[in-house]
Amino acid sequence: MKYTTFLFDFDGTLVDSMPAYVSVMLRILDENNIKYKSDIIKIITPLGYVGTTKYYNEQLGLKMPQNEIIELMNRYAYDEYAYNIPAKTNVIETLKKLKKQGADLNVLTASPHLVLDVCLKRLGIFDIFTYVWSCDDFGTTKTDTEIYKMAAKKIGKPIGEIIFLDDNYNADKTAAIAGMKVCGVYDKSSEEYTDEIKKVSNHYINDFCELLDL
Repeated sequence: MKYTTFLFDFDGTLVDSMPAYVSVMLRILDENNIKYKSDIIKIITPLGYVGTTKYYNEQLGLKMPQNEIIELMNRYAYDEYAYNIPAKTNVIETLKKLKKQGADLNVLTASPHLVLDVCLKRLGIFDIFTYVWSCDDFGTTKTDTEIYKMAAKKIGKPIGEIIFLDDNYNADKTAAIAGMKVCGVYDKSSEEYTDEIKKVSNHYINDFCELLDL
């Protein structure tokens, strides 16, 4: 096994949640008649709920208190994560095999613990991870190189020995700049950015079982 320390994104990487995530995020803009460009999801996905509210307010002109926006995001999203969102194909089986081989598995996601933890527990894989982090735990976003450095320090491994897996181009690019090895992950929501992701990644997988061959 070439890699023994993994840092996984959550939405669109471990779970098939991007349709629900997109619906929640765009619903808030649509309800407030806020116009946005076609690449909005690419931009906000690595930002987390707090970062997204700032983007909505500062860049898109949504005049709503941050706490109210976050409350809406959580209310709209919770039931989907708690009851409906599935793991992506071969994720659970692959994680269990990696763990059995002695791999150290961790999660770093923009989603808050309110939806993150309940979803991983329902899927029966919460305890397979050493650390399960939301960007909120670090007070920054996955577009900041420091978050990857802080995560590596907490994991206790040199940053260059950790492989980061994400379906989002901006997150993959930032992790690579920070010094992590990067594996791009296919998700339908980011399909149009596949070539961009491959350019900044050391590896690219279409199915999670491919991880076992890296």
